[in-house]
Amino acid sequence: MKDSLEHATDALADVAAKLKRTVEKKRSHRLRNMLFVAGAAAVAATGAVVARRRLRTSVPGMPQPTSVDAAVDVGVPVTVAYNQWTQFEEFPQFMEGVDEVKQLDDTLLHWAATIAGRRAEWDAQIIEQEPDRRITWESVDGKRTRGTVTFETKGPERSRVRLHMSYQPDGVAEQVGSAMGLDSRRIHGDLARFRELVEGRQSATGAWRGEVHDGEKKKA
Repeated sequence: MKDSLEHATDALADVAAKLKRTVEKKRSHRLRNMLFVAGAAAVAATGAVVARRRLRTSVPGMPQPTSVDAAVDVGVPVTVAYNQWTQFEEFPQFMEGVDEVKQLDDTLLHWAATIAGRRAEWDAQIIEQEPDRRITWESVDGKRTRGTVTFETKGPERSRVRLHMSYQPDGVAEQVGSAMGLDSRRIHGDLARFRELVEGRQSATGAWRGEVHDGEKKKA
């Protein structure tokens, strides 16, 4: 009788131990599953935030500023190159897409251009102008642009013209063109055509030798 009770007690103890291990195992599985789900949710949320950030930077209507640098050596003295550049109304002869430039006064220019198949017009003010050295202009309405052209003597009959342009592309077409480097190729082409123009003449068609500082013409 005693042996039977001991066997029954041992059997109950084994069942209780197995039941306890089963319960603990199920708890462990549930905990791992909960941690896995929480981790997956965190990763998904992080990915969604990154995706939204990327989307915000690529949405049309939120373009990033673009800048382009180009330079060309021309076979004329620096004074000839500078004088020709001051003839802004002749820009359409070598600037692709520029339809018209009107000089309203000594420091204000009105531009009209066809960009990505669309016509645009804007006014730009000359901010700095130093003879034979540099000219800087900036739009005051319409297209958001800024440019600086500098002139450097490379010899008695040779000079270097360097152009820096920055602008904010408008619309998908302009953004795509900028991303493909079309703007860079166009500006390099503009300088190449300027070289052909001034070298072919070997003299400037006119000149303006005044100075401008902070958008104001310097008094003689």
